[in-house]
Amino acid sequence: MKNYKFFINAIIGFAILIGAWQFIVVAGDYEAALFPPPSLVWEGIVSLITDGTLLVHLQVSLLRFISGYLSAVVVAILLGLVLGRIPLLWGVIDPIVQVLRPVSPIAWSPFIVLWFGIGNIPAIVIIFIAAFFPVLLSTVAAVRKVEPTYLKVAQNFEIKKFEILRKIIFPAVFPYIANGLHIAVGTAWIFLVSGEMVGSQSGLGYLIVDARNSMRLDLVMAGIVFIGVAGFILDRAVGLFESWINRIWGRQSA
Repeated sequence: MKNYKFFINAIIGFAILIGAWQFIVVAGDYEAALFPPPSLVWEGIVSLITDGTLLVHLQVSLLRFISGYLSAVVVAILLGLVLGRIPLLWGVIDPIVQVLRPVSPIAWSPFIVLWFGIGNIPAIVIIFIAAFFPVLLSTVAAVRKVEPTYLKVAQNFEIKKFEILRKIIFPAVFPYIANGLHIAVGTAWIFLVSGEMVGSQSGLGYLIVDARNSMRLDLVMAGIVFIGVAGFILDRAVGLFESWINRIWGRQSA
């Protein structure tokens, strides 16, 4: 029933969006070459799917995203679990994190290209930077909020520190980490596309730049649609993973 309502709401929302889009095109009397209507963009979407262009660029973007995102999540969670348990160390590292966090990953791109060359690695590094900080900060904050009673009971039973992290702290903080995972998906996907628009020869970001250079704004808009839909699907995938973990631990999903 919940999925059915979501599906209906999604259809209504997209119908309103497409209707507003068509109204703006008609009311503004824009030329199709400057602001393509939904029908022309749909033709561009179909052409990109049928000739295989979409699949090629989408595969490249997803490979880069998954590599950078998963590596950032693993490293950030492990570091967060440790740093959250050592307040003195986190007090030293926190100012460094707060200085580096606001810096756009794209700002590092000149150094990243010099260090890692041209190819998939620079894009993966940019995604790593974009996803790392949200997950790290949410993990550290969550670990510091763990109920001390749980830890005292574990110590009384002489449970090893690694087992405390794995069986007590991590399950307790996962709902908060999940918020960081959702934020990281959005930021990482945005900067992936931005990185591909700057210095890549493949991917969805490059698809948009190539279409712009060819003055095919219908394909530019089609690329924007693909990026939005792919980002939405990735966020839903993280939500499904969160629900799966909650079911394993017997926790009711919100």
